[in-house]
Amino acid sequence: QHELNVRLRAGRRIVELQAELMRAREELREQATHDSLTRVWNRAAILEVLQHEIERSSREKAPLRVVMVDLDNFKLINDTHGHVAGDAVLYETVRRMQASMRSYDAIGRYGGEEFLIVLPHCDSESSFKQAERLRVALAADAMKLSECAVLVAASFGVTTAQDASRATSEGLVHAADTALLCLAALCAWRH
Repeated sequence: QHELNVRLRAGRRIVELQAELMRAREELREQATHDSLTRVWNRAAILEVLQHEIERSSREKAPLRVVMVDLDNFKLINDTHGHVAGDAVLYETVRRMQASMRSYDAIGRYGGEEFLIVLPHCDSESSFKQAERLRVALAADAMKLSECAVLVAASFGVTTAQDASRATSEGLVHAADTALLCLAALCAWRH
């Protein structure tokens, strides 16, 4: 009886250690693939998601769109209200964008205040409507910070994988970024 109890305790401890090891491994995977502030994919992970979607789009002959989002005048928020406020704006930006996205779309933090969104099975008209929904979600209401509220605007660069079998993640990101820069230049020229 005593020997059986000792073995059961040892077995339970082994199972507990395995569970702890699995939790630790999952936490490390989460840290390696997600942005620590916004909890969305980090740059490397969103590019990997994009690569998988290019391959799937090529196999299925399905449309694929990519959107680059850049928060307008974000440096001013940090300079005026501080980095804690800037972090709160980034977090709220992601929350609002995710609430406006389809469940199978993917979003990742590409750089400081830039986000990359992958829209599988999305045609041209739908992608522009999606970008407009995201823009409205960000600009509709001021984001409340501890001492004030700020209105946030963003610019969107949208591109498509015309022939996914020949598309690359670098090429699509570059095209979306170029579309974003062209939009920014056009807006600056109009003012």
